Amino acid sequence: MPYVDIKLGGELSPNQKREIAQDISKSLEKVAGKPRATVYVSFTEFNRDSFAKGENLLSDLDKKSQETK
Repeated sequence: MPYVDIKLGGELSPNQKREIAQDISKSLEKVAGKPRATVYVSFTEFNRDSFAKGENLLSDLDKKSQETK
């Protein structure tokens, strides 16, 4: 029983989650021989204020990116 835990800053739509779960399940079946029906995919979405890259919150990096455009 493969278990894949995806954590990300921000939100995905249900359709995006479906597509990601399908792609991961297909890949595990193709590469590792694991039946798709046995693959579990978990999504944990965090507010971008709760994630940092180095010393910068992702929300701050988003603002900096918008300012340079």
